[in-house]
Amino acid sequence: MERREFVRTGLVGAAAASLLPGAIPALKGNINHSVCRWCYRDLTVEELAQAAARMGISSVELLEPEEWPIVKKYGLTCAMPFGPVAEGKDRLANGFNHPADHEWLLPMYRERIQEVADAGFDRVICFSGNRHGMSDEEGLRWCVKGLRELLFAAREADVTLCMELLNSKVDHADYMCDKTAWGVTLVKALNSEHFKLLYDIYHMQIMEGDVIRTIRDNHQYIGHYHTGGNPGRNEIDDTQELNYPAIMRAIAATGYAGHVGQEFIPSRTPLVSLQQAIHICDV
Repeated sequence: MERREFVRTGLVGAAAASLLPGAIPALKGNINHSVCRWCYRDLTVEELAQAAARMGISSVELLEPEEWPIVKKYGLTCAMPFGPVAEGKDRLANGFNHPADHEWLLPMYRERIQEVADAGFDRVICFSGNRHGMSDEEGLRWCVKGLRELLFAAREADVTLCMELLNSKVDHADYMCDKTAWGVTLVKALNSEHFKLLYDIYHMQIMEGDVIRTIRDNHQYIGHYHTGGNPGRNEIDDTQELNYPAIMRAIAATGYAGHVGQEFIPSRTPLVSLQQAIHICDV
């Protein structure tokens, strides 16, 4: 093993060892905790899965199929697998709102839905795509048309497609599914338990605020949640403006039984920040 790799692995192992279940308070069990892999690029999936298991986190998410066996080895699930993307396409910008993209989206999503089911998972992420000059009304119609063609496969596999709400103000300019009301209209139009929204708290704080009221009023249309501190998608503690304990209590009060995925970018020691975030959200 190269010295640099040995040192890095040793540091990760030491940090993870400090997070053994006996060293931290037991989790309350009202929130199912998950963590998004992309926020921890300095860790391998295996290192993150090991640390997550020690913390009582039951999922590592936003993974590709080849990464799924790694988290399953540690008794974890992948609460939100990545959807497919064709070569030369952008996962977020090329979505269901443009009919030209249905040509690759539909067959690739049918295949991914079955892969997700075969792995024992029950959700998969999808995206609206960017507007590219299209009106929200027209984009909604094309999303309904394309997604409706996947609902039979989703129902047969018992997999729920979850379209993520993203902000178009700071991070994802021109993205269409950038307001809860637009997403809820889409869910209502599809009228299926196998299509819901991924409500990203960070993104929707930027676009509309009023997070707790929105969750209370629309929880039946939401199939997954992501966190993130605002501004900056960094720590979710008192260095930012969102009150995560109150938000988690509101989510728990709706009877939500899915996962909440930590999707903040640690600005301090990553695993220590993750442990802190889990306990902030463990209401």
